[in-house]
Amino acid sequence: MTLIKDMKPGNDNVVFNAMITHCVVGKTTGANKTNYLSITFSDQSGSIDAKLWNAKETDIESLKEGAVVEATGDIIKYQDQRQMKIVKITHVSYDESAQIQFIQKAPMDADEMIQQIKEYISKINNVKLYTLTKNLFEDHIDKIKVYPAASKNHHEYVSGLAYHTLSMLKLSEAVIQLYPDLNKDLIYAGITLHDIGKTVELSGPVVPNYTLEGNLLGHISIANALVFEKAKELNITGEEVTLLSHIILSHHGKNEFGSPVIPKLREAEIVSLIDNMDARINMLNKALSEVEPGEFTKRIFALENRQFYKPLIK
Repeated sequence: MTLIKDMKPGNDNVVFNAMITHCVVGKTTGANKTNYLSITFSDQSGSIDAKLWNAKETDIESLKEGAVVEATGDIIKYQDQRQMKIVKITHVSYDESAQIQFIQKAPMDADEMIQQIKEYISKINNVKLYTLTKNLFEDHIDKIKVYPAASKNHHEYVSGLAYHTLSMLKLSEAVIQLYPDLNKDLIYAGITLHDIGKTVELSGPVVPNYTLEGNLLGHISIANALVFEKAKELNITGEEVTLLSHIILSHHGKNEFGSPVIPKLREAEIVSLIDNMDARINMLNKALSEVEPGEFTKRIFALENRQFYKPLIK
């Protein structure tokens, strides 16, 4: 079986196993309009966009997100990007044990990431912020350990939420060393909890979808509610709660990016910038891993629809 990362344009009749992580039905525009499926296949090595032309009703019914398939395809170059033309699909399964084999995972051990995040929490000196952060983190630790940070775009893999959080904490530590008058307690607490609402917003690590709460409320408002509920439960009041809430509510940076408020606190600005940086670098790395040196990536919609060049030099 061929791994997705090893598929090159010009490879024909490639036999592979993968999981469908995205599937949309379309219709051709010719005189004889026929159905086709736009599919994204994923395994632990990466993902590839594919087309199944002349899709039958049985194909449309059986090929859904989460399906693990054994199939054959031709790898082509379309609009300068790698794509697959599906030749045939010989086996389809929705068995969870099969799905787990093809889910991408964070590049670090989950338990090690959780331990390192706890070490950052232990560095929070403000008693109220420490107590709030520690208790909320412990409440959701099982989901934080395995949940993705998003359903697509960045850190959209098993333990992606923990990896994104830890990466941000490491980045913030470097920033704090450069600007020592920053309030590290607010920054560490804000980063640790900024995406905790995603444990409610998303359905889980296997083909994550948005829950009812995720669709109607979003992870930012969910996280903010969790902070206030925990503060009330622990009888914690004062400016700390308000400032932590502000960091969470403003961490997307702009209203048009989903933040109810924009950063009006220096530490909130820092958290927003670090969050954006880590997400964008993750998207860039993923796109660059799919092309050869000397080539451009596909257009990345979340990065202003730009293409990025992968240098020949090292």
